[in-house]
Amino acid sequence: MPARREPTLADVAEAAGVSLTTVSRVLNNRGYLSQETRNRVAAAVSRLGYRPNQVARALHGKSTRSVGLIVPTVRLPFFGELAEHVEDALADHGYQTFICNSMGRADRERGYLDLLISHRVDGIISGAHNEDIPEYGTVRMPLVTVDRMLSPDIPDVHCDNEEGGRVATTHLLTRGSRRPALLTSRSGAHNMREAGYRSVLAEAGIEPVVLTADFHIPDAERPGVIRERLDAVAHLIDAVFATDDLSAADVLEWAVSRGLAVPEEFKVVGFDGTSAMRRAVPGLTTVQQPIARIAHRAVRILLSQIQGSRVDSVDSSDKDGKDQVRDQVINLPLGVTLVEGRTA
Repeated sequence: MPARREPTLADVAEAAGVSLTTVSRVLNNRGYLSQETRNRVAAAVSRLGYRPNQVARALHGKSTRSVGLIVPTVRLPFFGELAEHVEDALADHGYQTFICNSMGRADRERGYLDLLISHRVDGIISGAHNEDIPEYGTVRMPLVTVDRMLSPDIPDVHCDNEEGGRVATTHLLTRGSRRPALLTSRSGAHNMREAGYRSVLAEAGIEPVVLTADFHIPDAERPGVIRERLDAVAHLIDAVFATDDLSAADVLEWAVSRGLAVPEEFKVVGFDGTSAMRRAVPGLTTVQQPIARIAHRAVRILLSQIQGSRVDSVDSSDKDGKDQVRDQVINLPLGVTLVEGRTA
């Protein structure tokens, strides 16, 4: 049995009994053509299931009506929810989304970046967290990042991570914690949630305890790694601010395994506040990111780049003037909200 293949423009022309040029003119709505000819071509397209070659369209200077989204993995609740909102927002504007999971690997991210560029997507939104990807410096198409500062010239949409760190840490101290630890993916100057945590402890005269567990650790190994980190400092701490809710859930399991009453003896605050984690751990106290607003703002800025216009007005999801976007570069982060539960 011969292999099936996608119908071509030539197949449509033959089925409709017209020339290739006529089919092209019908599909691109150019020039005068009788309604009978248009109907014949439309019927042939429908009967054959012909789909235009988007790469070929791009080579002729036409939009592919597609956008690439690069994330670490949609398995992580934050990025899964972000991808859903980005895809929905783009679909409202007639764009398709190619979702690429880098799985925390720089080589895979480079491969996806090359794939998206070679397939002539109209723009890229990147939320992957791999470091040292110089290829982004060669991208010559609309590009927006989410919580990832590549360069001052590339718009980066993010929540106020430092304020979120301050809010979480202040809440723990207010609730009676004397030595809260930070559990984060990667410690360093780039980690603004850590900066918020450290600033509050510095004001209170408390020595920070920073623990790390990279979020790319395999699922089966991650709880064990976190347990080891916590066991090593259990005699020092009485609370944990985890910079993502999955880690916060692992901390809660560790506390239960050690017979610690939460929140009386041990307190936990997470970060992200996704709908999935709110269902899975309904009592978790967490700092909630405005994920839908982040997604819609990223899409709005990207589309403005694609259309060659400036973003200088507040969109319908931005409720106050401080969220206004200027010069297509995001300098003002979106606010966060503390969602109080039963863990702190």
